Amino acid sequence: MRETMSRRHFLTTTGIFILVGQAASTVGPSPSWGAAAAKVGEPAPDFTAPSTKGTPVGLDAYKGKVVVLEWTNHECPYVRKHYESGNMQALQREATGQGVIWLTLISSAKGEQGFVSAAQADELTTTRKAAPTAVLLDEKGSVGHLYGATNTPHMYVVDKTGMLVYAGAIDDRPTTRRSDVQGANNYVRAALDSVATGQPVKTPVTRAYGCTVKYS
Repeated sequence: MRETMSRRHFLTTTGIFILVGQAASTVGPSPSWGAAAAKVGEPAPDFTAPSTKGTPVGLDAYKGKVVVLEWTNHECPYVRKHYESGNMQALQREATGQGVIWLTLISSAKGEQGFVSAAQADELTTTRKAAPTAVLLDEKGSVGHLYGATNTPHMYVVDKTGMLVYAGAIDDRPTTRRSDVQGANNYVRAALDSVATGQPVKTPVTRAYGCTVKYS
């Protein structure tokens, strides 16, 4: 009897650990390189990464512009929620229509979920009717590590002075349900509205949700 109870206790405890481990894979663990990652309220680190068009794109080229950085993985259900609902595309068009630069970054390593070639990335942009300024390929994860990107989607906003003014989730509904887009508090839109009116971003840092970035 005691042996049976001990086994049940072990299985229950193990199950709890497994569930905790699974949850941790989506909420965004603190990376070992987090201390060196970009920080809100400080200048956004410059970087250069190849675009899907074969030309290098650097953040420094957009001085004087508001820039949105979007980490993505087309296979991630959290990302799919925002693209299949049209939410991400609508925000991209809204932002770029106001002169904002929108850079979509793919940091999935080769062989990992979400990795795509330049041609495949362009095909995704076309089929999903996405509207970023450019899609950047970060196969080695150098830009992702520089910014401390842990999840997809993981969003950042850089103001015209080059300061990082927002980092975190796209909104306050950490689910995969498309219906939850309706009525959500979109942190990125709110940050862009604040920047446009010269006001401080009310919620400059949130915890990103989604799939973990598939670094090598």
